[in-house]
Formats: sequence, structure tokens, C-alpha cells
Amino acid sequence: MSSGGLELPPGDGGHEGGPADAPGGAAGTAAAGAVSLAPPTAGDVRAGAELDWGAEAWSEVRTRAQRAGRAYIWLNLIEQRLRSVVGAVLRPVYEPVHGGDDWVVAAAGPAGQEWVQRAVAVREVSRRKGYLLDPADDNVLSFLTLPQLRELMVQHWPCFEPYFDDRREIELALDELEVTRNVVSRNRALSRPVLEQAERASARLLEVLGAGAGSPAADRLPIDAVEDLVGDRYADVISVHPDRVRLQRMLPAEDLFGGARRLDAIGIGLNLLVQNFSGRRLVRLTEAGCRVRLLFLNPASSAVKRRERELGLRKGELSRSVEMNILHVRRVRAGLKDPSCFDIHVFDETPRFTAYLVEGESSGIAVVQSYLRRARGMEAPVLVLRGGGRGGRKDSEHGLFPTYREEFESVWEDSRPVS
Repeated sequence: MSSGGLELPPGDGGHEGGPADAPGGAAGTAAAGAVSLAPPTAGDVRAGAELDWGAEAWSEVRTRAQRAGRAYIWLNLIEQRLRSVVGAVLRPVYEPVHGGDDWVVAAAGPAGQEWVQRAVAVREVSRRKGYLLDPADDNVLSFLTLPQLRELMVQHWPCFEPYFDDRREIELALDELEVTRNVVSRNRALSRPVLEQAERASARLLEVLGAGAGSPAADRLPIDAVEDLVGDRYADVISVHPDRVRLQRMLPAEDLFGGARRLDAIGIGLNLLVQNFSGRRLVRLTEAGCRVRLLFLNPASSAVKRRERELGLRKGELSRSVEMNILHVRRVRAGLKDPSCFDIHVFDETPRFTAYLVEGESSGIAVVQSYLRRARGMEAPVLVLRGGGRGGRKDSEHGLFPTYREEFESVWEDSRPVS
């Protein structure tokens, strides 16, 4: 995501982020291979000429369908949540007087008489034709659309005001979703920017309506609708970023480490933590009950010298940087009332990856980067993994989080403490 800026890695060439999303292939542009809906020209009289679709056309169609499907999931969530909110607030007001489903008609009033009567008629047709598969949907409220639910909310805002602070924020989010809803309902091409805007608006609206997962620092990255459907294809990988800069746009250090109950980190210099999370904040985090274990590459080891040569750094440049980071976390530890919950170790092995394994009260998350020969840590690709706890729904046998957890514990056993 990005969901609410949240993202999932691509599965194959036909999925989001594949060839259909390359420059010149995005939906809504006049790119080669785009599906043409225009009639054939006068000179093209071959029978069935407009029916020929090549590989590029099919790729474009799949991309359109995948974008529309992703948007539909968010729209469906919003509609169900809004229906639940409207029913919970307005039913106690109108049902005691009007009873049954007539309370919806009464709540719509003269201004909404036309669309509410249309919903009643659609419900009756669905009953006769057997389209009502769930008895819980056999009510007029279930047949109201998103704009109609919004209209009920706006008309009766004094009833909703005690529960929601900002009417304007809700209306703006629904306005942003209306464009996406119109496109998806008519099966038209949905551009990538509009999809991303709809996802952000949906996540914000769910948060305002009380269906969100709280602050990212409290629950890390909440499972979004798309991950819930297709996340098993990617083990517990919930996003991939080409470098650490893009990671931090989606997941700032405060959201990653704030509220952690357990923090284990391994790497050469652990810059993501040391340079982006203040010492005072780390002290408060530890004194709030977080158990911290930091594992640095020994700045005096031969592995540091090899790494300096790989990156083309001057002799001693990397080792001094690691020493400065270790001195910084030592000062943090010295300022603690109970230093026993803050351990600092060094290891002498060849560094293979850097990992930040963060676990909170209800969920965990890991940020993992492999070391590349010619790329510094800021430039290396990043995997974000969902960890265990109540928020983690992946089977640990098929996830990467426990793999890196096991590697961390193995190196920790062979490491030496820093006094």
C-alpha cells in the first residue's frame, strides 16, 4: 500500500508493475498495444479486423482489469463500512417510529424519494430472481449505493456529528472516490495516479470512520484489502522498494521503530536506526519497555576493509563511521536507568545483509536489505516483511521473517558484547 501508500511486489509480467506499466504502456495513453475501442476506418473493410488482439493488447487489458479489481476492493470496503455506520446511527432514530425497512424511506425524505424507491424495486427483483444469497442483505439499506449513503449522512449530519469530528474530510474523501467509482462501474480505463489517489482516500476514510488500524507506530503496516486477497503469493513480503529513500517515504523511521516492544538489528553500521531515530527517542522507547539488541560489524575486522575496497572508499572511512555509530548507541545505553535491556554486540563475519526486526504489542515488521558489491546501503533494494503476533496472518513456515530472525540469532550467539 501504497497503500494508503501500501505496495505489493509484482507476480508476473501481466501484473501491476510489469510491461504494461512501463513508460508508454500505461492505461489512458495512446501507446502501442493499447486496446482500441474505435470503429475501423473506411479503408479497413476486412471482416473481423477490429477483433485481432496481439500480446501487447492482452497485456493492456489485463492491466486495466487488475487496476479496476484493486480499486473495486477498496470501494467495496468503503461502501460496506459506510452502510454499517449509516445503519448504526440512523436506525435507532427512525425505526421505532416507522418500523421495518420503512425507516430507510423515511430517512431519505422527499429529496431522496426517487432513489430510495429505485432501491426498493431492485430489492424486490433480486428477491424474485433469487439474487439474495445472504439473508443479511435482504434489506433496503443493502441496495443503497455509495452516493446515496453519502446523501443520507450529509442530510442527517447532526446525528453523525457526535461520532466524527470533520465532516469536510469525509466529504472530500468521498469526492475523490467518486471519480474511481464512475470509471470502475463503467469498465473504463483507470490510470495509475487515479488508482493511487483512490487507495489513499480509502485508507484515510476508513481511518476516519473507525475501521482503520490506528497509527502506523502502534500496529506497523495494517493489512490492506489487496494483501488480504493475494498476499499469499508473496510469502510475508508486503512491499519492495528500489532503495532506502523510497522506503522512508512510505515508512518513516518513527513509524517503523516507534512503539516497538522488541527491536533486533544487524548490519554494518545500522544507519537507518542510528541516523534517523534520535538518541532521546531511543531512550524513551527503551524505558517504555522495549528490548533492544544491536549487532554491528566489528570496525576493526578485515571484513570492513574489504567492504571499503568494494565501495571505493578511502582507507578507514567506513570503520570510523561504524565506530561513531557504536559510540552513539553506547551513550544512549549509558543514559538508561536499566542498561540490561539494551545490548550492543559486534561480529567479525562477512556481512551478508542488514535487517531491522521490529515487534510490537500485536504485530511485527522487518526491513531487510542485501549487501551489493558496488552499492551502499542507501542504494540497495529493500524488502518489507510482515512479522508475527496477532496482526500477522501468514504461516511462519512460508515466510521470510522467521528466516532472518534465525540468521540474527545465529550471528548473535557468535558475536561479542561491547562494554
